[in-house]
Amino acid sequence: MKLHSLDSALMVNPFSMGLMCYVDALVLHWAALAPMRQPGLETYPDIGQAAFGTTGRIALSIILYVELYACCVEYIILEGDNLASLFPNAHVSWGGFELSPQRLFALMATLAVLPTVWLRDLSVLSYISAGGVVASIMVVLCLFWVGLVDKVGFHNKGTPLNMATLPVAVGLYGYCYSGHAVFPNIYTSMAKPNQFPSVLLACFAICSLLYAGTAVMGYTMFGEATESQFTLNMPKDLIASKIAVWTTVVNPFTKYALTMSPVAMSLEELIPSSHLKSHIYAILIRTSLVISTLIVGLSIPFFGLVMSLIGSLLTMLVTLILPPACYLSILRGKVTRIQATLCIIVIAVGVVSSVFGTYSALSKIVENLRS
Repeated sequence: MKLHSLDSALMVNPFSMGLMCYVDALVLHWAALAPMRQPGLETYPDIGQAAFGTTGRIALSIILYVELYACCVEYIILEGDNLASLFPNAHVSWGGFELSPQRLFALMATLAVLPTVWLRDLSVLSYISAGGVVASIMVVLCLFWVGLVDKVGFHNKGTPLNMATLPVAVGLYGYCYSGHAVFPNIYTSMAKPNQFPSVLLACFAICSLLYAGTAVMGYTMFGEATESQFTLNMPKDLIASKIAVWTTVVNPFTKYALTMSPVAMSLEELIPSSHLKSHIYAILIRTSLVISTLIVGLSIPFFGLVMSLIGSLLTMLVTLILPPACYLSILRGKVTRIQATLCIIVIAVGVVSSVFGTYSALSKIVENLRS
């Protein structure tokens, strides 16, 4: 599935999205520090409850859990696509039933991550997953190496701004800046909380540079033929390409269990107290969740479009719409006109981006399913 000039849309002012998300992260931080905050206001759902009561907590929790679940679906799609690019001839035929390389490797990846999801103590995986930062930088450096050192070149030209794919691109950037759910937890765990704004600024600046550099390099290298994952465009015979693909393949294995664990634990709270000592119910819940991500991933195997849908529908709520809404609600009557105006503008931009991005992603998903 090609992105049809989506990279050209991604090249358009990524720093504006990063700036807005940075401002919203600060707004969320200020909401947590509001004078009327309740004791123990440490998580995003806590802020939602302070702003909108129990309904706010439940709604925010559902949004966050659905977002985590959708990320696990993306991991399955990612594994299937990249492993299929490494072993394009792999398939299974049995009694008229045939599995394509993407479906086969998606199934194998699911079976591989399943035992890690059963674990209760994820401390080992948490240390390994910290390497995800290094892995992301490694993949970007491999892209630069292929273009500059291996001389694939930057010869492709295309439309500088493709308005047709801009809504999908906005959803993708929303997904990339979707860390707001854990910002309150990070703030409360910091040894020097007063450095939180500086830490945020550094993080958003580094991410924006990586995203912009990758978009420009990828599009000038591959142009209109850019795939939903640029690792699929990189020449298969180059060492840098193999490093990038294998890094992309290994990385989700360390993240899947950590991402799914909060969703599983929330469902395990529904287990009757008389059965809490039995681990069979927890294993059944976690196994069902993993299998369901495989089914969804095989049903909608469009990595870029699914990511855009998550970014537009869920991340825009968590990142742009809800932080200023919570801030205005918690500090009701105490905000200045400038603060209120800024919050309303950000909310409006978030709503417009969410509506157009969600509609665009859904329509393209339906179009691809029909074709």
